[in-house]
Amino acid sequence: MTLDSGLAAQAGETAAAASDAGAYRCEAGRPWPLGATPRDGGVNFAVFSGAAQKVEICLFDGTGTRESQRIALPCRSDNVWHGFVPGLQAGALYGLRVHGPYEPESGLRCNPAKLLLDPYARALDRPLRGAAWQYAYTLGNPDQDLQPDPVDNAAGAAKCIVVDSRFDWGDDAPPATPMSRSVFYEVHVKGFTKQMNDVPEALRGTYAGLATEPAIAHLKRMGVTAVELLPVHAFNDERRLVDLGLGNYWGYNTVGFFAAEPRYASRPGVDEFKSMVKALHAAGLEVILDVVYNHTAEGNHLGPTVCFKGIDNGAYYRLAPDPRYYVDFTGTGNTVDASNPATLRLVMDSLRYWVQEMHVDGFRFDLAPAIGRNGAGEFDHRAPFLAAVAQDPVLCKVKLIAEPWDIGENGYQVGGFPPGWSEWNGRYRDTVRDFWRSSEGAIRDFASRLCGSADIYAYSGRDPTASVNCITVHDGFTLHDLVSYNDKHNEANAEENRDGESHNRSWNCGAEGDTRDPEVLALRERQKRNFLATLLVSRGVPLLLGGDEMSRTQGGNNNAYCQDNGVSWIDWERAGRNDQLIEFVRALIALRNELPVLRQNSWLTGEESEDGARDIGWYSVWGQDMTQEEWDDPAVRCVAALLDGRCADEPGPTVLLAFNASRDAVTFTLPPQPEGTPPWQLRVDTARGHLGPHEADSIEAGGQLELQSHAMAVLVQAGGA
Repeated sequence: MTLDSGLAAQAGETAAAASDAGAYRCEAGRPWPLGATPRDGGVNFAVFSGAAQKVEICLFDGTGTRESQRIALPCRSDNVWHGFVPGLQAGALYGLRVHGPYEPESGLRCNPAKLLLDPYARALDRPLRGAAWQYAYTLGNPDQDLQPDPVDNAAGAAKCIVVDSRFDWGDDAPPATPMSRSVFYEVHVKGFTKQMNDVPEALRGTYAGLATEPAIAHLKRMGVTAVELLPVHAFNDERRLVDLGLGNYWGYNTVGFFAAEPRYASRPGVDEFKSMVKALHAAGLEVILDVVYNHTAEGNHLGPTVCFKGIDNGAYYRLAPDPRYYVDFTGTGNTVDASNPATLRLVMDSLRYWVQEMHVDGFRFDLAPAIGRNGAGEFDHRAPFLAAVAQDPVLCKVKLIAEPWDIGENGYQVGGFPPGWSEWNGRYRDTVRDFWRSSEGAIRDFASRLCGSADIYAYSGRDPTASVNCITVHDGFTLHDLVSYNDKHNEANAEENRDGESHNRSWNCGAEGDTRDPEVLALRERQKRNFLATLLVSRGVPLLLGGDEMSRTQGGNNNAYCQDNGVSWIDWERAGRNDQLIEFVRALIALRNELPVLRQNSWLTGEESEDGARDIGWYSVWGQDMTQEEWDDPAVRCVAALLDGRCADEPGPTVLLAFNASRDAVTFTLPPQPEGTPPWQLRVDTARGHLGPHEADSIEAGGQLELQSHAMAVLVQAGGA
């Protein structure tokens, strides 16, 4: 169906009034760059739409509530509508109206009564909050027969801001930290400083707050090299959550691929975000963005229309054989079609914008297989998106990290991405959790994960830094909750505890949730140190969940995506009570930097060199080489690994790692060493915390080391530093 004359008349009433009072004329302009670009004393607009019959730019007054003028873009070049408006300046508020057919049965959903966001908008004047104005249809009979809603929604809709990109970057330069020396810290812009009393109140929870000295001082104290920010692209709160008094705290519901989320800004525009990046760079910290190009906030066929649906639904989304519906590889109701040239251009332009204009240092791609699928919907190394990234001269200089799974067919792609990509290693997370909760048969897989997961990544020619190792991330239990709960407790999410993962591979150490039992509490603290120490001695790139270093808890909620409150925000008073754990993390990162064999970016072989050295040797508690029978025995939960510093590309001290995941204390006989070998220094014992290089903790080669149940140790060859 197309809009009938009545609807067209209603949609045009305010346009006629605005046009009479309008102060701007429009010239032909250019079809590039897409979006709103200040130049030559005016603003050039360019909008892609193959579905449109007319595209209008709607200008608004400074409050964003009154539409002052509509300007029809006069030219169409290869499905790009464009025009130049002399005299218009940066700071102007605008939106789009796209005229064309409303035929859901043909995959077309144009409705000029609805103000739309420019896909290339650099900034928005307000956050998006799910409401009735976002829906472009009314339900017919039957309820799948959608009719275009004639009600104009401009007053409540978010407006785009014309942005002047000029900014004084000074001597800003990317830290360019090698992956082998990187330690990532996953953190939420708002949640990190919202309760940090040392940050000025007006800046808490903002980009500017993250750039303050107290926030940066904590990051520097620990020694992390990069912040990996949960989504900062503009996103929408689902109407269901808004009606429940909740919101989409994590932000994995994006719709503005160029616009920084305005709710994290203390002032409008983009300069605050740029200033944050500049300050973090000055402190030697990289900025990695968690980006969501696999789907948008517009949901399924009954979802809102705020941008792409109303501009060119069939170009931006993968439509089902019945084009009223969407292909859903993401679990959100839609999938962005990155195999479409116009959509691929949007994604690539967005990525380059954040590198070149906003100076970020890399990206973590949410549900990355969904955008790595070809036109037939199959994951493919030669899919348009992966091929475009592989040859891009800008993106080859930044860090590219995949979340390597979606819910589509063949969607679990851990190890499946091509060279040039790193991946969140879900198998590392699962194996390390299983090992430390004393699961049977975990020892062999644990050894592989500790060494960088060669079985997953080496075959494709990638190095250990292809594996981004994590124990906990935003999605799931925090570290404290991982050792405190066997079951999820998500009642606050108002989904009757049905949401979130039920198989967490967690262990509460003997009591569910809060307890005063001193033995349980001591074991939990030891388990936290075990997980953190394992993570930071493993080959690959360690990823810490923000707040784990201070025992942040979500009360057992393992899916706190909608908890924009104290459940999710970092409790800095708790940090003061957990200073020993923060110091433990700091010492571990410092030890990793000190010992080259812990961050070596090459695969271990275990083969002897001409001088008899092995890059790695695996030993039983008896100090003898692990036998095949011991590797295969499901009851074995103790092992030691000797990493010979002479075999590293950067020679350094030899390191011995000893692990006891059993429920009893064990005594390790340390492996034999050549005569005259210096003694070992016990640098870490998770039953005691970080020890440091003290003479009292010296053990001769071939001596013995007693390890408490559920504990590990790091020993360093004295004199090798």
